[in-house]
Amino acid sequence: MGNSIRFRLWLAATVSILVALGIAGAGLRYLFELHVERRVVGELTVDLNELIGATTFTSDGHLMVAPVLTDPRFANPLSGYYWQVEDIAAGGLERSRSLWDAKLVLPARSATGELRAVEEFKGPGGELSIAVERTIIDAGGHSFRAIVAEDHRTVEVSVSEYVRDLAPALLMLAAVLMAAFFVQITIGLAPLETLRVAVGSVIGQRAARLDVVAPSEVQPLANEINRLLDAQEKALARARSRATDLAHGLKTPLQVLSADIRALRKKGETDLADEIEKSAGAIRRHVERELARARLAPGVSGESSCRVSEVATGVIAVVKRTPSGKQLSFKMGVPEGLTAPIDEGDLSEILGNLVENAARYAKSSVSVDASSAAGEVIIAVTDDGPGIPDADRESALSRGVQLDSKGGSSGLGLAIVSDIVEAYGGRLAMANADPGLVVTISLPRHS
Repeated sequence: MGNSIRFRLWLAATVSILVALGIAGAGLRYLFELHVERRVVGELTVDLNELIGATTFTSDGHLMVAPVLTDPRFANPLSGYYWQVEDIAAGGLERSRSLWDAKLVLPARSATGELRAVEEFKGPGGELSIAVERTIIDAGGHSFRAIVAEDHRTVEVSVSEYVRDLAPALLMLAAVLMAAFFVQITIGLAPLETLRVAVGSVIGQRAARLDVVAPSEVQPLANEINRLLDAQEKALARARSRATDLAHGLKTPLQVLSADIRALRKKGETDLADEIEKSAGAIRRHVERELARARLAPGVSGESSCRVSEVATGVIAVVKRTPSGKQLSFKMGVPEGLTAPIDEGDLSEILGNLVENAARYAKSSVSVDASSAAGEVIIAVTDDGPGIPDADRESALSRGVQLDSKGGSSGLGLAIVSDIVEAYGGRLAMANADPGLVVTISLPRHS
């Protein structure tokens, strides 16, 4: 999971969304708190102006405030709503009942006539409060300082309610943004899925190159992979050529060796001739096996196709002329229009080896049958010979094991057949037919 691009992008998007919404939430809370404080200051300013209008001095110079602020909270002790008027010259003091015997103490006094808001100071109970104050000189020359204050808890309550309403909205926005990022990531990574399918087609030998049109960020990768495939194909072509050259180079020495073997037999040195012939046969089998592998080395294309009946007819015609085939009857149960997803030469190699082996061990007949089912083409070669014991049959299907190591053959029939069938993604199976043996190959049709 940690190596997944999708997971990394999703994790980065999730963290980014949560951080951004966290910062946005904190910023919105701060702005809302400022808004509420300004609203409170505005309301307190209205009360302050009423308080200043109700403040007078008697003829003997005593401070007097008319009861104009009728809000009952100013009358409840320590209710959080307070007013206070202070005679600056004489030190007289008038205050709301809510202050009881306490006094509002602000850090400093404003300039005469200037309205000042003190948004955070300690109230009479030690609580955080907001206040507005103004220093006034009336027409009689008396100066006084008027203060109206409110507990900051009203702001905190409003902000808490706002945050409680804001949180679900932010969570919903986070969910919407995550869904949008998921869609964006899925769409953004879609070309990589297309590239993966194209690579799978190359691996499955349904295509020789990456035939995709990718975005500009991905297309260079596809181009480099195609260059690699081209280089590999050229290297394998050179390897096939070298294998072919090697086979032709060994052909003449093997022919000379065969002549020497015949000469040794004429001289009566049969034991030595047999040993040399055995070694020469091993060399010949090895060369034939490597030639078969080299021919299939670059892989096969899923576009190959051939008519099974035409190939089977040609193979049977050749085997009929062999010494073992002249004494047998051949049957063919292949639909005329059936095609197999395989190169005609490769199918000829498969059927040639299977029919030749069947003819070598059959008593009277060999049959070739083919059918199509469940996206596969199934071809079966059956003989009425002695069959193969289960233990030997399993070992014969193992890679590199020679089934018919005696009898004059090269011992590579099933090995070559297995290599070709495997190259086309097919399956090879053998079973006793009571009597005889049936060898079945299944070739998948690639979409």
